[in-house]
Amino acid sequence: MAGILAWFWNERFWLPHNVTWADLQSTEEATFPQAEDLYLAFPLAFCIFMIRMLFERFIAKPCALGLKVQANGPQKAQPNAILEKVFTAITKHPDEKRLEGLSKQLDWDVRSIQRWFRQRRNQEKPSTLRKFCESMWRFTFYLYIFTYGVRFLKKTPWLWNTRQCWNGYPYQPLMPDLHYYYMVELSFYWSLMFSQFIDVKRKDFGIMCTHHILAVTLISFSYITNLTRVGTLVFCLHDVADIVLEAAKMANYCKCQKLSDLLFLTFAVVFIVSRLGIYPLWILNTTSFELYEALGNFPALWVLNVLLMVLQILHCLWSYLIIKTAYKAILKGKMATDARSDIESSSDEEESVPRSKAPHSTIATNGTSGANGTNGYLTGGTCSEEH
Repeated sequence: MAGILAWFWNERFWLPHNVTWADLQSTEEATFPQAEDLYLAFPLAFCIFMIRMLFERFIAKPCALGLKVQANGPQKAQPNAILEKVFTAITKHPDEKRLEGLSKQLDWDVRSIQRWFRQRRNQEKPSTLRKFCESMWRFTFYLYIFTYGVRFLKKTPWLWNTRQCWNGYPYQPLMPDLHYYYMVELSFYWSLMFSQFIDVKRKDFGIMCTHHILAVTLISFSYITNLTRVGTLVFCLHDVADIVLEAAKMANYCKCQKLSDLLFLTFAVVFIVSRLGIYPLWILNTTSFELYEALGNFPALWVLNVLLMVLQILHCLWSYLIIKTAYKAILKGKMATDARSDIESSSDEEESVPRSKAPHSTIATNGTSGANGTNGYLTGGTCSEEH
């Protein structure tokens, strides 16, 4: 085990030339990031999750009810033991042959059985109230952490000059405010890693799971190598778009369509400018060129840039989906207001309400959030549309 640990923590991989782990041990004069600090994220993630539960129940839910957000879920299918057994044990989407067999067995017409399965699938969809509460929690957290980040960064020299991220590296003392910023962000993403299995199931579950893993890896890696200054810039840049996204979701759930449309357009502009403009010109430029000029070459530098480039690939993917959705919505004469599908991956048919009474557009939602987005970002359309 000692040999494995020595290989893993090889100083020639993690640190610049002539720097050792002993040089970065905390002393009475200066505190530096330590790998064991990352363990703090797990109890903090649990605390954040519990705060979320209390927030959604005692703050978000009363707000939603006060705003007349629909509390009831989709219409429930009538109880039927045979169909329920098929639904839970065999398939949620029976083919034509199975439908005909069930029709003969139950003496129902095929259309009625199809309607039952559609209602049963819709029954598993989360209610608008639940989605509103989740979005309000994320909106509140992103607003808080972004505000904290801006207040912290405006006092730092590296906000205005990214070369200051590498001035004196790696002997940059860990400030208490920066340590708090990092631990809260890391704990939040760990809480999302756990809660994504019980949150509203979205179509981009796989992409968002990848995003959360990437976020946790990047935060942990940059903390261990004391690349925290540039890390704070990445935090702030990503959180701003998520605030607007969650606000757009809430407006849509409240049926404030014009406000939701406006917020979605604002989100699209902020996301594309920040993720496709500022991020590569500001973040990737300093990690790819200014860092190399200041410190030379060492393996951890390339790992950092590979992770940041993977994140940029996700940005490009989500930006494409945002633009595509906005274009389709404009062509249809309406605006869909979200970036990640709130429609469950198992549900691809219309709601049980008649089409003539179905709403003209629904939110389809994030990064990461994330949505996040960041979180993941986007689709919209009618109730019967699969994204």
